[in-house]
Amino acid sequence: MNLSGIISIAGKPGLYKVVAQGKNNIIVEGLADGKKSPAYSTDRISALEDISIYTYEEDVPLKEVYKALFEKLNGEAGPSHKENISVLKEALENALPNYDQERVYDSDIKKLFQWYNLCHNAGLLTSTESEENENTEEKTSEDKENSEEA
Repeated sequence: MNLSGIISIAGKPGLYKVVAQGKNNIIVEGLADGKKSPAYSTDRISALEDISIYTYEEDVPLKEVYKALFEKLNGEAGPSHKENISVLKEALENALPNYDQERVYDSDIKKLFQWYNLCHNAGLLTSTESEENENTEEKTSEDKENSEEA
């Protein structure tokens, strides 16, 4: 599960992938529609890998929450962010039972599921087994390259 390069821009719906960097802006591509557009330094941009969810112990990175949701939902898409908030809260409680119910607002939970489904539809969410296999394959190819250079 790789959320690096995935951002949210305040005032614009959806999530975006950073594809290029200009002099005074970055070029982003919408995950849902694939349209490219500029994002400026004056835009409030949040990287998904920097976002955490409040729990009673310590903050949990969004990536870990999405891993838990992916496993609880057996790799399926989550409930729509337009569902009744009680359905969304129950799904979040199943994946992250100790989330801080006072500091995590209903709007946060809706956005969490909206982003989860966008990432799921874009193919960014994978099981930990397939990630381990990808990491093993990457290390094997790096080892081959290093041994060929020697």
